[in-house]
Amino acid sequence: MMRSKIAGIGYYVPERVVSNDDLSQVMETSDEWIQERTGIQTRHYGKKHEETTSSMGAKAARVACERAGIAPEEIDFIIFATLSPDYYFPGCGVLMQRELGITHKEVGALDIRNQCSGFVYALSIADQFVKTGMYKNVLVVGAEMHSMGLDFSTRGRNVTVIFGDGAGAAILQPSEDPNRGILTTKLHSDGTYAEKLAFINPGAHGGYHQHRLEEGERQEYGYPPADTFGEIFITPHMMANGQYYPNMEGQFVFKMAVQKFPEVIHEALKEAGLEASDINMLIPHQANLRISQFVQRQLRLRDDQVWNNIQRYGNTTAASVPIALTEAWEAGKIKEGDLVCLAAFGSGFTWASALIRW
Repeated sequence: MMRSKIAGIGYYVPERVVSNDDLSQVMETSDEWIQERTGIQTRHYGKKHEETTSSMGAKAARVACERAGIAPEEIDFIIFATLSPDYYFPGCGVLMQRELGITHKEVGALDIRNQCSGFVYALSIADQFVKTGMYKNVLVVGAEMHSMGLDFSTRGRNVTVIFGDGAGAAILQPSEDPNRGILTTKLHSDGTYAEKLAFINPGAHGGYHQHRLEEGERQEYGYPPADTFGEIFITPHMMANGQYYPNMEGQFVFKMAVQKFPEVIHEALKEAGLEASDINMLIPHQANLRISQFVQRQLRLRDDQVWNNIQRYGNTTAASVPIALTEAWEAGKIKEGDLVCLAAFGSGFTWASALIRW
């Protein structure tokens, strides 16, 4: 049976390092407060007006291509996962295609919005394309430019201190080796509590989920009457109340994450006929060091069986899994024949896992 294998991986993080002490200069927080709750010490921020989500993705993609032994021109299909795209539309896939200089090939580009589990979702999609023989070189990218959309005030500190910028990429190719490649992927979602972790405004919901302009406000700002020409994309009310920043109910998200992480890992292991003790390296989405440590204890894994880098990069959402995977591989912690498990949980809620025989 044809399987897909990860033939090359790469990552990129911007040069600028932002410490907890740096953030304490613009909001009421401290290094101790941040580390105690998240484990984060530093994160990287991109260069304003110079770097974007797609440009960072392209840098990671070039490294992955080189390690896979292919030129960007040989890419058959692009899957780009992000929650912080360059534009509302079009998506980052075509922008990165342009950045890589391969627009002449007219390859397909797919953008997915699965937030923290985005890369694992993208990997699963790529796996299907490769296994069916539709494509031979699929580029999967997870990239985020969080620093351009965070609330750098005390009001937003619970969210802002967590996130950083970066990108990771992988090239998937077919393999006839039954002992190598992606063994299984598991994808789940539950939209019941979608607003517990969300970036609601600006959006096309017209205030359905949150705020609708009162008629007096509409008249004050010269907007058309309600139900005449729809709602306003972004309003003064949203601006005044900081509603155009991401929001999160941290404790609720934490409780859901520590439940779903182990569940989706055990589900994949069961299908493959394996046990947690068979895992050589677990790469969890870098949401919170406390979550990763909890999952590690649940699975009874040693420290050398889990790769955490949130201390240095913060939460890079869709980029966190490929960045951590690449770092672990570069450090010699992932070798041929190893069983690698990827797992993620995030906004939506969505959660996912993948088992890979390296």
